[in-house]
Amino acid sequence: MKSRHDMIERYIGLMSGTSLDGVDAVLLEMDAQGKPQVVEDSFLPFPAGVREQVLQLQAIGHNELDLAARLANTLARIYADVVAQLLGKAALPAAAIRAIGCHGQTIRHAPHAAYTLQIGNHALLAELTGIDVIGDFRSRDVAAGGHGAPLVPAFHQDVFASDTENRVILNIGGISNLTRLHRSLPVIGFDCGPGNMLLDAWCQRHTGKPYDANGDWAASGRLHQSLLQQMMADDYFQLAPPKSTGRDLFDLNWLEQQLAAWPALDAADVQHTLLQLTAHSIAGEVRRHCPQTQSMHVCGGGAHNAALMQALQQQLPDIRICSTAELGLPVHQVEAAAFAWLAWRFCHRLPANLPEVTGAAGLRVLGALYPA
Repeated sequence: MKSRHDMIERYIGLMSGTSLDGVDAVLLEMDAQGKPQVVEDSFLPFPAGVREQVLQLQAIGHNELDLAARLANTLARIYADVVAQLLGKAALPAAAIRAIGCHGQTIRHAPHAAYTLQIGNHALLAELTGIDVIGDFRSRDVAAGGHGAPLVPAFHQDVFASDTENRVILNIGGISNLTRLHRSLPVIGFDCGPGNMLLDAWCQRHTGKPYDANGDWAASGRLHQSLLQQMMADDYFQLAPPKSTGRDLFDLNWLEQQLAAWPALDAADVQHTLLQLTAHSIAGEVRRHCPQTQSMHVCGGGAHNAALMQALQQQLPDIRICSTAELGLPVHQVEAAAFAWLAWRFCHRLPANLPEVTGAAGLRVLGALYPA
């Protein structure tokens, strides 16, 4: 008879998101009942120049095919390095891992044109690690008429749903997205709008720092109400879910168009107003689509932004706002753990999308196998 230890399967999840700061890796154990448990995590920042290469490919330009192929190889080597780092921390050999779930790096997200593109040479990653790689999670959902995003709500439902409380799980990465986990309503999830993306870009431009630690710079500025109202009038914020977005819309060009009427606006005031844009867009979606929410559990890098968390609480005073750590997963583990879980779903040929979230025609097995 097999022991419980023998029935455990181990998966590694890799996530490099729209914040473009690096790669999160999580080692997930799945027992015979499909219960997940994170046993180790690791993070590897992007080397100098990688962020700029990704940004270059997110706009139409010259020589895209060659640049994308070279960057995919670079990313595969970074992914392999963080896998080795994670295995070293866990004191496990590659043979102990059933598969790697690799999200890849989003270059373009265009569900309106029936495609979404994440790069990262999965064949090379399998070659470098000696571990099966599951990648390309979004394409099958898009092929079935969905947005291919967000994919994490199915994981949120599996690990965070409650029989006693109406919850929202909020991820604030480059883009903010939420999952509604209510006792009497179906699960829905969608992108609210920019999370850290515009905040980080504006901070980099004016301070030289990659992000505004704790939101201190934003807190030093003042709200420009007319600018906030103009930004909130963007068509995206008026759309009903299912919906998804990314840097294809909310980039510095978008911001510069918004600022055209106020060329002399103080940079700190812009930062403060951008922080309020993130808070207002999230709060508006919660009020519209998540009535009677009792708690909101936040994950992603934005959870560390104290000024943003304060702004959210001011917008949603009747909701208890805390981190996902209260539910057993620290804020930096959630998305990478979701892609390890998605790899487990693929290996067992279980559907992993939620059609009510993505808009797909039905349940689908997500991913493609690159065997070691």
